[in-house]
Amino acid sequence: MEIDDPAVVAEMRAAFQAYEAALTSNDVPTLEALFRDDPLTIRYGIGENLYGMEAIRAFRRARSPAGLDRALDQTVITTYGRDFATAMTLFTRETAPGKIGRQSQTWVRFPEGWQVVAAHVSVIDA
Repeated sequence: MEIDDPAVVAEMRAAFQAYEAALTSNDVPTLEALFRDDPLTIRYGIGENLYGMEAIRAFRRARSPAGLDRALDQTVITTYGRDFATAMTLFTRETAPGKIGRQSQTWVRFPEGWQVVAAHVSVIDA
């Protein structure tokens, strides 16, 4: 298995950047398309544990669009073969001084393209 094939990393980085743009602009249809529509998809958030795409979809549609801007730091994308990847990043928000957010995502390439199958977001003191 090849780890970090440059072409696959570039594809995954583009998917991750699309996710980030959708997240900060509250583009809910794109966010939903980038998460696997499956009962097995999981997203642990800062204040919620979401099991299945229906729960994730309900969360995304109810969330306030205010205060979503953030600055990323130390983003690490690692690919394993052509169809599996992880994306890890730290983030800060002006609305949360003194805090550092951590985001981890597991991505799989399906016929529809790269999609998140598991995600975890947490915040710690800086």
